[in-house]
Amino acid sequence: MDHTLVTTAFTIDGWRIAKNLGIVRGITVRSRNIFGTIGGSLQTIFGGNITLFTELCEKTRSEAFEIMVQHAEAIGANAIIGMRYDANEVMQGVTEVLAYGTAVVLVKE
Repeated sequence: MDHTLVTTAFTIDGWRIAKNLGIVRGITVRSRNIFGTIGGSLQTIFGGNITLFTELCEKTRSEAFEIMVQHAEAIGANAIIGMRYDANEVMQGVTEVLAYGTAVVLVKE
C-alpha cells in the first residue's frame, strides 16, 4: 500500500471511495528495558528531549502503523482513511499503542 494513501482525513483529493472495508488496526505492546529506563531517567535530570524515550515511542508507533497497513492489505484495501493513534499504559512501564482507521478501496476520479 502506498503510505501516501493513509490519512487522518476522510477523503483524498483526486480519489473516490469505491468500497468501504471496515476498521483495521495494528497493535503493539512495548516495555522499556532496564538500560533504557536508567538512561531516560538520567536524561530527565538535564531536561530537554529524552531521546531514548522518543526513539522507543517512534519505533512503537511505526510498528503499530505497519501492522495496520498489513491488515488493510490483507482484506483488499489500497488506502486507509480516518487514521488515528491511541496509547494506553497496560501496567507501569508497559504501553500499548494502537493504530486504527477505515480500510477502503479508492479509485482515481
